[in-house]
Amino acid sequence: MNKPRVLFLCTGNSARSQMAEGILKKYAKDEFEIFSAGLEPKEINPLTLEVLKEAGVNIEGLYSKPLSTFPGKLNFSYLITVCSNAEEKCPLFPGMGLRMHWPFEDPASFE
Repeated sequence: MNKPRVLFLCTGNSARSQMAEGILKKYAKDEFEIFSAGLEPKEINPLTLEVLKEAGVNIEGLYSKPLSTFPGKLNFSYLITVCSNAEEKCPLFPGMGLRMHWPFEDPASFE
């Protein structure tokens, strides 16, 4: 039986979507296949990795990836945008299931 796939999307795939991917993987266990991507991917913020480690999230295998990695290759049951920019600019693509927007402030902007 195929597990539902979830894709978290933000602009840089450097903090919010990475955190969402890691946390859902930790708590959903084997219920979903979970991915993240960015419209304009950047290197993962080192503080993101530090916070995830402190929360007991396995960060092995997390890396920043472009949205273009997925359309036409994988179908997703859920596409969840986690920033306003991604919500506004995310294109529709075949294989996209339910689209949701869960806005989170950018943790990189906090001092």
